[in-house]
Amino acid sequence: MSGAVHHRNTTVDGLDVFYREAGPPDAPPLVLLHGFPTSSHMFRNLIPALADDYHVVAPDHIGFGYSAVPSLGDFPYTFDALTDVTMGLLDQLDIRRYAVYMQDYGAPIALRLLLRRPESISAIVTQSGNAYREGFVEKFWKPLFGYAKDPGPENEAVARLAFTEQEVRAQYETGVPDVSLVSPDAWHHAMEVLGRPGNHDNQLQLFRDYQTNLDLYPRAQECFRQTRVPLLAVWGANDPIFGPEGARAFQRDLPDAEIHLLDTGHFALETHGDEIAGHIREFLGRTQRQPMPAR
Repeated sequence: MSGAVHHRNTTVDGLDVFYREAGPPDAPPLVLLHGFPTSSHMFRNLIPALADDYHVVAPDHIGFGYSAVPSLGDFPYTFDALTDVTMGLLDQLDIRRYAVYMQDYGAPIALRLLLRRPESISAIVTQSGNAYREGFVEKFWKPLFGYAKDPGPENEAVARLAFTEQEVRAQYETGVPDVSLVSPDAWHHAMEVLGRPGNHDNQLQLFRDYQTNLDLYPRAQECFRQTRVPLLAVWGANDPIFGPEGARAFQRDLPDAEIHLLDTGHFALETHGDEIAGHIREFLGRTQRQPMPAR
């Protein structure tokens, strides 16, 4: 049954990596990369919706979901390091060319994958996954950038508010016209992810590393121009973290980018999962006319 979702664990560079997998192994691969503060759990409904036509793989990043949570002394918690593990998993699964879905933290990982192996990514679906400086909502980002610039006790205390139930729940519900569509399972799962021993310190290190993502944007944008990679943006128009200007910016370097702004917030799959799945099917069906090479 191709729509059945398998929950798997493997070891990459000595680290336990959890991932969800569904679909025929010989179907075109689609790799789903989640954001903060969630995990592959955010794709729990999208995976079976696409698994009849695609080989879908959705890993939990290190420090997230059911993957390992090593201490800072044992893992650097940088976006380069998260990318290393993701690339190691894809190599282990022999996934060489694939479409990628990037959301939030998944975007800087996907951009690094693109820059390291431009030939590997056949298409990009971005859902609140920035590659431009436009769209950063100041109210959310100002304290985090302030902490990254000056990680003293006062700024750290402000940054730690991002781990509270109030702030995590707000990421899921802000900008959503009907919050009854947002399952509380989603933000409760996110709180569990954040609450594992030592994980707040790990996540603070990723906050401090975030500037490196903005620094690579010019290289990513040049890669867009060179590769003309097909891109679909399915974005919450009311996102309180990455505003819609971040979606529109892709058309600067990819004029054919397809942009859909949805009446929802940061975690658009919670409220518009069926619509997003439909856009992905149409987009990949149209842009991936030639079969992707076998894995």
